[in-house]
Amino acid sequence: MEKSESGSPIYRYTNEDKNEFEGAGGDSSMEEISDHIEAHIGEIHMVFHEIVSEQVHIDVHWVKPTKEHPFHTLITSGMSDKPMNTPEGVEGCDYAELSICLPEEWKISEEDFKDEKNYWPIRFLKYLARFPHEYNTWLSYGHTIPNGNPPEAFAENTKLNTMILLPSIMFGDKFPILELENKKITFYTLIPLYDEEVALKMAKGVDALFDGFDKFGLTDVLQINRPNTIVKKKFLGLF
Repeated sequence: MEKSESGSPIYRYTNEDKNEFEGAGGDSSMEEISDHIEAHIGEIHMVFHEIVSEQVHIDVHWVKPTKEHPFHTLITSGMSDKPMNTPEGVEGCDYAELSICLPEEWKISEEDFKDEKNYWPIRFLKYLARFPHEYNTWLSYGHTIPNGNPPEAFAENTKLNTMILLPSIMFGDKFPILELENKKITFYTLIPLYDEEVALKMAKGVDALFDGFDKFGLTDVLQINRPNTIVKKKFLGLF
């Protein structure tokens, strides 16, 4: 198996690896997930439902900004309807859901979503929630997924081009895990990265990113033009 410099496996997928179309199925935990969201984040303002679903039915729950959490929070349900295909020896990572946090000024409505500059975080949220079921694989902590091969910017107004899955730091230590009778669901937040940040992660592992994240005060809330946390060294020449 191909591995990065840090020793982590690299998985590559093409359309030939994609499962044949299959209608949505599985064991829905939407009600329990909704209760979990409202207990730890806030009231769900709206749920964006799918019209046509493949493999699993992905809904996106929208929690509007509050005084405690002054940003939009979008969380999936449906990714955990089916277990992922986790490798042998990996335990407790079979079920997951995803979230992304958007700044308070972000435009969120069915009409706004007609503009890709507004919709791309939701598009990628849903894409990744379905991805492990379409390609018979798994997603977990520290996994990075580029926007295409080679990676392209998510939208014309940003240079961010790759998502990384990390534990959320915004909602307390009880939100990331939902224990149910028949499964344990882990919630990950999506953080978009720049090329240089991806290169560091591939070379030295995900933990190598955190010093830069801390230095620049990076949080879960998306900033389309945030500073690149990989500071390039400048050498002064003598003339």
